[in-house]
Amino acid sequence: MRKIILFTILSTLISCGTTKSTNTGIKNQAFLLIVGTPSKYPNGVEVVMDDKTRFNSEVHKNRDKIKHLRLYGISSGKHKISISSNNKVIYERIIFLSSQQTKKIILP
Repeated sequence: MRKIILFTILSTLISCGTTKSTNTGIKNQAFLLIVGTPSKYPNGVEVVMDDKTRFNSEVHKNRDKIKHLRLYGISSGKHKISISSNNKVIYERIIFLSSQQTKKIILP
């Protein structure tokens, strides 16, 4: 009788496992991906965000898989994006990015 009770308690404890899920990441961040013909932009391009923040970016081939491409993290929300190469503006738009969204900018 003792074995049956012990077996019942152990099987109940084993079958009633708990699961815990977590969600990680920076909540207020979005991403930019700059694609085009890399041979047209051998030194990359300059990205200006909201007429304040400037950074240089690589230009990647336009592919479906973006796993190994360089993404640039920016804050989510509305931004004015201007991209230039050799001091010539080649892209200028106002975009809205939600949290964890990746915006693919395709250069001419």
